Amino acid sequence: MKAIIRPAEERGHADHGWLDTRNSFSFGDYFDPGHMGFRALRVINDDVVRPGTGFGTHGHRDMEIISYVVGGALAHEDSTGGKGVIRRGDIQVMSAGTGIRHSEYNASHREDVRFLQIWILPSRDGLPASYRQRTIPESDKRNRLALIAGPRDSGAALPIHQDVLAYACLLDDVRIVSHPIGPGRGVWVQVVDGSVSVNGILLGCGDGLSIEDESRIEIRSAGSAEFLLFDLA
Repeated sequence: MKAIIRPAEERGHADHGWLDTRNSFSFGDYFDPGHMGFRALRVINDDVVRPGTGFGTHGHRDMEIISYVVGGALAHEDSTGGKGVIRRGDIQVMSAGTGIRHSEYNASHREDVRFLQIWILPSRDGLPASYRQRTIPESDKRNRLALIAGPRDSGAALPIHQDVLAYACLLDDVRIVSHPIGPGRGVWVQVVDGSVSVNGILLGCGDGLSIEDESRIEIRSAGSAEFLLFDLA
């Protein structure tokens, strides 16, 4: 098994006042040639946006962008006509494709919104731009891996244009989930809250872990925990 830990405290970090962001991979002003992504997974930003502020309208191209809300409410609007507010338990998928302009604002004037912003390279450039959002019931994630995003024929809650399976899980204390890894595939585990052990490797809040050359992983909680798992070609 080839396993590499990405410790939370070694991530890129910037506090802009309105935004506190921690970057698992190189992003914006944070550049580290040793951490440019993992396979098709290009960005994992753990963002906290202050009340009444947010990302003004800006553009993207040729990227699959997933937003996973941990707490608070995030208001979205884009040039395809996509519009909505996503809260804890909700996810959104935006295929930037040939070009999309969008804004993301904290929908509250009283409390922070925390969300993970995830970028995945698409299978090809020039796809049509689109936006979707979906509520994933907490029961679907409780002590099981819920497939929140994946290829159109994967049965995922929301489709993306890449051979990546994205799962979310809420583990109660002293619970275990396992996941098979197909030949040649790799897995990234990102801890959102709490702590877990992955094949005996202990991870805390904000830690990431890549695993390759392994046929199965077992994820065990140490207290209640929340994590995302990405299974990548």
